[in-house]
Amino acid sequence: MRLILTALLCLALPGAAMAQATPAEQTMMQVVEREHDRHIALLERLVNQNSGTLNLPGVRATGEMVRAELEPLGFAVRWVDMSETGRAGHLVATHPGRGRNVLLIGHLDTVFEVESPFQTFERDGSRAVGPGIGDDKGGVVVIIAALRAMQAAGTLDEANVTVVLTGDEERVGSPVAIARRDLVEAGRAAAYALEFENLAIDDGAEFGTVARRSSTNWTLTATGRTGHSSGVFNDTLGYGAIYETARILDGFRRELPEPNLTYNVGVIAGGTPAAIDAEGFNVTASGKTNIVASTAIARGDLRTLTPEQDARVRARMLAIVDDHLPHTDAELAFADTGYPPMAPSEGNRALLARLNAVNRDLGLPEMAEYDPARRGAADSGFVAADVDTLGGLGISGGGAHAEGEWVDLDSLVRQSQRAAVLITRLSLEGA
Repeated sequence: MRLILTALLCLALPGAAMAQATPAEQTMMQVVEREHDRHIALLERLVNQNSGTLNLPGVRATGEMVRAELEPLGFAVRWVDMSETGRAGHLVATHPGRGRNVLLIGHLDTVFEVESPFQTFERDGSRAVGPGIGDDKGGVVVIIAALRAMQAAGTLDEANVTVVLTGDEERVGSPVAIARRDLVEAGRAAAYALEFENLAIDDGAEFGTVARRSSTNWTLTATGRTGHSSGVFNDTLGYGAIYETARILDGFRRELPEPNLTYNVGVIAGGTPAAIDAEGFNVTASGKTNIVASTAIARGDLRTLTPEQDARVRARMLAIVDDHLPHTDAELAFADTGYPPMAPSEGNRALLARLNAVNRDLGLPEMAEYDPARRGAADSGFVAADVDTLGGLGISGGGAHAEGEWVDLDSLVRQSQRAAVLITRLSLEGA
């Protein structure tokens, strides 16, 4: 049987690469290839189970599907209820071993709630479409496929692995300290963290993710004296709330720009009166052209690369807000449910070097660092301050968060192979 497996593998890998892969790694490569149809079928079942963040039963059902895959591999699986944050909860699975602990991060939820018309897995050759198929159900399948390959090769027996799949990555529950408590604890206990969001690809080349920017929402509320527009700008009425808001936003535009920083304004309204709903998505306003606006509200996001940049930019934004026009006031509030940055570090780059060693040994192309300004925030930001972290180890595809989200099913093979070998090498250190 071993001779047959090795012969099959030689068809898929260059001879030079075969010389670098250990017998166990060769077995893992072949097992991933052999079980490809099984993994596609699992991906289809996961995608067809709606798990929009606010569909709490759907998120739990998806977690149970994953439990059924991990428990036969020897993992102790528990569900962490998060009803106090308004979310379903998280799946945490542990596999004790003698080596260094490797944390695998993904998420069960998607942006597509039950009312979305986009609900079904559809396949056309090596391309498949479906809600959350890449973000992040494809990543979850990569994790499972890699661990199954490790079990078949015997490398999982002594591996020290923790899997944390959150149920609210797309809309984090509040308070965030509770919503991310278990993930943060797992990160502090780990020697390495690997995050399985989509693989970064540009012009056909695959990249490693050693950094991600933060994501924090902010709300600007400006007020002013209201009255007949004939008195605007005078010593009695001043400039009104809309001019104050325009001053502040233009100040952001002119004074804040620097590398790896963005600060989008997503929604705005002003008038007498103006208001925003509790979720922060819908604004209302009314008024007349001959009335100076009493209230204006704007909401946006802030994305930074490091905690230091985040603190500096927030302070500058607050200073701009505080330089009020006559007879106006304004307040800038930052949400407490944002994502911290996964800042670039030498430890993260060392993990990418380890992945590139795997790539060389398996005959796969080496991967350069991906531009963090082109990636969104992810749960890896919550652990990156405590443990060396590498992201973007999931399936490749595109169109995330939109109808028509798709993946390249062939990438499921090479991503699972890469992951199986990398997890094995990292987890068996010191064993």
